[in-house]
Amino acid sequence: MSIPREPIAVPRAVRDVARGAGLVPVWRSEVGGLTFRTDDGRYIKWGPRHPELDMGAEAARLSWAARYTTVPRVIEIGGDRTHTWLVSAAIAGRSAVDPHWLADPATAVRAIGRGLRALHDALPVSDCPFDWGVEQRVQDAAARGIHVPDALRVAPPVDQLVVCHGDACCPNTLLNDDGAPVAHVDLGSLGRADRWADLAVASMSTEWNYGPGFQNALIEAYGATPDRRRLAYYRELWNVT
Repeated sequence: MSIPREPIAVPRAVRDVARGAGLVPVWRSEVGGLTFRTDDGRYIKWGPRHPELDMGAEAARLSWAARYTTVPRVIEIGGDRTHTWLVSAAIAGRSAVDPHWLADPATAVRAIGRGLRALHDALPVSDCPFDWGVEQRVQDAAARGIHVPDALRVAPPVDQLVVCHGDACCPNTLLNDDGAPVAHVDLGSLGRADRWADLAVASMSTEWNYGPGFQNALIEAYGATPDRRRLAYYRELWNVT
């Protein structure tokens, strides 16, 4: 994902859903999706019909997770022949990659680690109807035409089964002005998995957003000691799938 730096043509469907509200583009996905913030307290996520932009799956996960933790409240979902959209309520807070936090990466990274631990502690595995385990991820990749090498089809033994975020990259944690984690967004892949599946991605993404030197700090803020074997495995699986 990236923050749009150039003018964005607002799709007609987004204008219709906005119902006259002002629109600011905030994210662009790699598969052509766009997210807009409205001036009346909503976010509109819009994109082509694509396996990586399943708005219905994300809405179901948000609605489930909202029973236990702070995530965006689903307002509506919709679609037409070629595109779908998801409208959710805004949450007070800034993304951990907002310019304010890019200027203070040490605080942001610690908050992301603490926030991920809080998310894992809050979401009950026994009640979760969604799976993000290795077998399911391999199946999902195959459905998208991606072959997962045999070496990645058998994961290390599960260290601790939790309900994972599924895309725990730094932008998906929201922080308040004091640097505390307040919510998580973009939960379209949420599901049961080893906690290292999330930790591998979250810590790896610190390199992309803040530069080198913060991976261990995130894991330590989470409350764990880096597990090199599991980190390496789940990072490779992420990169392949």
